This record gives sequence, C-alpha cells and structure tokens, in this order.
Amino acid sequence: MPELTRLHGSHSPAVLAFERANRAYFAASISDRGDAYFADFTGRYDALLAEQAAGVCAFYVLVAEDGAVLGRFNLVDIEEGTAQLGYRVAQHVAGRGVATATVRELCRLAVERHGLRTLRAAAAHANTASRRVLVKSGFVLVGPADPADLGGKEGAWYRRDLVLPR
Repeated sequence: MPELTRLHGSHSPAVLAFERANRAYFAASISDRGDAYFADFTGRYDALLAEQAAGVCAFYVLVAEDGAVLGRFNLVDIEEGTAQLGYRVAQHVAGRGVATATVRELCRLAVERHGLRTLRAAAAHANTASRRVLVKSGFVLVGPADPADLGGKEGAWYRRDLVLPR
C-alpha cells in the first residue's frame, strides 16, 4: 500500500527517477521543468529541503512499497493559515483515483500537521484531470488564474476551506 510521507534527503534518487520517467507525460499538461532542472537537481532538491525546514513549504511524496515515488504533493507558500497546493502523479497510476485520494489525505494533514485553514490550487483549463481531482477533493472554482501562474496557460484558481478538528 503506498504511503504519503514528508520529503526527506533519502528520497532524492527516487524523486529524480520519478521526474525523469514522467517528464514527457507531465509536459503534455503542465510546463516542462526544462533541462536545467535535471542538470542541477541536487541543488534544487537541497533548496526544497531547506524551505521545508524553514516552515515555508511542506513537501510530500507518495511512495510505493518498493520505494518508487508515485506522486509528489506540495504545500507551498505557507502563510497565515493558507497554502498553495501542487501535485503530480506518475503516468502509470493516473486515472485510478490515486491523486484524488492523496489530495484528500493531504487536506487532512494540512489541518492536523500544519494548522492550515485554506488551500488554493491553480489548474490549466486544458488539464481536465487536475481540475477533476480538485473538484472531487472538495475544491471550488473561485476565478481565473493569471497565465503566469500556470506557465503561460489559461486556467483557474480553486479553493478549499479546511475543517479544523474538534
């Protein structure tokens, strides 16, 4: 059974393998990370871990039993009870409810571990799968996104107000 866990240094090789294996798949619906991302992967990865340690972001990976990364799920720009959600799942698990189930789990963790009250996410109009995941996970459409927020693509912002445990 896959496990959603906080990103740590030992995940680096599996995250790199995930990004390389799914690069073309991701580029079909979101902006490509570019060759520089892969050339300086270690530096970028270390910077993510530093941001996480500073409490600015919280990065999670969905890890299969064999240690392979099936997805990345991120809470970025954590501030005043709000964060932006970002996620991507491997092509071989797409369309199976993995992203929806994991986004729902991350919404729970956002409240319990990070004290968040609201999550926002942007999705390109052409990225039907991502928009479907957001709606199935309780996000509501709140308005247009600036194409700069989506790598030059037209899209929209979604929002989910989180329920704090009693």
